[in-house]
Amino acid sequence: MPAAGRRTAVHKAVRKRALAAGALAVALITGLAGCSGSDGGSPSASPGGAGAKKAPAAAPPNAVRLIGDGSTASTGAQPHQPVWQRLKPGETPPQFVVFSWDGAGEDSQKLFSHFRSVGRKYDASMTYFLSGVYLLPEEKRKLYDPPQHNAGRSDIGFNDVEGIRATVRELRAAWLEGNEIGTHFNGHFCGKESGVGNWSPEEWKSEINQAKSFVKNWKTNAGLRAEQPLPFDYDKELVGARTPCLEGRTNFVQAAAQMGFRYDTSGVNDQIWPKKDLGLWDLSMQLVPVPGRAFQTLSMDYNFLVNQSPGTTQGDPSQHAYWGDQMRDGLVQAFERSYRGNRAPLIIGNHFESWNGGTYMRAIEETIATVCVQKDVKCVSFRQLADWLDAQDPDVVAKMRTLKVGEAPQGGWQSFLAAQPPAPAGAPATGAKQAERR
Repeated sequence: MPAAGRRTAVHKAVRKRALAAGALAVALITGLAGCSGSDGGSPSASPGGAGAKKAPAAAPPNAVRLIGDGSTASTGAQPHQPVWQRLKPGETPPQFVVFSWDGAGEDSQKLFSHFRSVGRKYDASMTYFLSGVYLLPEEKRKLYDPPQHNAGRSDIGFNDVEGIRATVRELRAAWLEGNEIGTHFNGHFCGKESGVGNWSPEEWKSEINQAKSFVKNWKTNAGLRAEQPLPFDYDKELVGARTPCLEGRTNFVQAAAQMGFRYDTSGVNDQIWPKKDLGLWDLSMQLVPVPGRAFQTLSMDYNFLVNQSPGTTQGDPSQHAYWGDQMRDGLVQAFERSYRGNRAPLIIGNHFESWNGGTYMRAIEETIATVCVQKDVKCVSFRQLADWLDAQDPDVVAKMRTLKVGEAPQGGWQSFLAAQPPAPAGAPATGAKQAERR
C-alpha cells in the first residue's frame, strides 16, 4: 500500500500557523473542586461501567496547593476516574476505544470545547496532547530552545495571550471532567533533515522538560496572573505522548522510560493487544480499513486526508461528504472487527482542524456516537487504558496477544480465559513471565 497509508506525513505544509483565538469570553472558575466547563455542562460519569468503581467526584477544596508561579496546582485525585478490576477467569474483556487529539489548543474554530461537549454527551473520556508552544506567546518565543534548531523556532508557530487564555480554560475543564492532558511536545519538527527523528534521548529529555516548563509557567509568560491555575501537577499528570509525525520513537521511548512515562502512542501497530516496550505500554496508532480501497491506513484523520486529497487540505468540495463517510465507515469497521473478534483496544488520533471542509471532524463525532454507546464498550483516555492493563494478570494479557486481527477466541471467551491449573513446581516460566525476564 502507499507509503502515505503507513505513516503520518509531515505537517509542515499543513500547519504553518499559530493558534489564533480572537476575542473569546473567559469562563472564570471560582472553585477548582467540582467546577463546570466553559459551556456550563456537567462533568461526565465515570467511563468504568461494569467492573469499575467511581473514584471521588473531586478533591476537597482545602486540598488545593499552588505550584510555582501558580500556573498549576495540586488539587488531589483527578475526578471521574474508573477504578478497574482484574478480569475474572472466563470473563470477556471490555472493548476499549481511545480518541485522542494532537496539538490540542482552543482557537477560533472552538473545536476543543466542542469535543469536550461531545465527550460528555457520549460518556467518552479522551486524551488531549498539548503542544507546549500553545501556552507561549509570540513575544516570548526565544524562551523555547529546540534541539538542533535556533531558539525561538517552531514549525507550528506560537500563540497570543487570548489564545493562551482560551486554551488554558479548556485544559482546566477537560481535566476536571476526567480527560487526560498528555504532550505533543513543542515545535513539531518533521522530516529527515531537521525533524525529531534525529534527536538523541538527551535531546528528547530537553524537549519534554521545556514542554512541562511552558505548562508550569504560562501565567508568567503570558502575563495572565489573575487567571485560575490548571488543577493538576503536570510533573505527575504527564505520563504519555505522541511524537510529531510519528518520528523519533526509538530514542523518545528511551528518554520517556527514564522520565517515568507509562505509555507511548507514536508507532504503527495492527489491531492486537498491546505489550510493553522498555516498561512503557506501546499504544501506537493502528492500521484500519479504507472502504472501497485495497489498502489500510493509519487510524488518524491526517492519513485519510493524504490518501483522499494528496497535496492539499481543501480538496474537491463535491467529495467532502464522501471522504468523511469513508473515514467514519473505516473506523467503525475497525471497531467491529475488534468488538466481535479479539477485543483489542482501538486507537484513534485526530487534529483540531477543518481540513476538507471539516469532514473529518464530522466523521469522528459520528464514530463516537456510534461506538461509545454500545454494550461493554469503554471510551477512555490512554492513561485509563494503561491503568486497566496494569491491573490485569500479565499472563492473561499475553494470551490475548496471541489472537490475530479480528480473531475471536475459539470456543468463546469463557473457555479462552478460563482459570488455568497451577504449574508444577520447577516448571519453566511461560508467556508474560518469560517476556519480563527478557
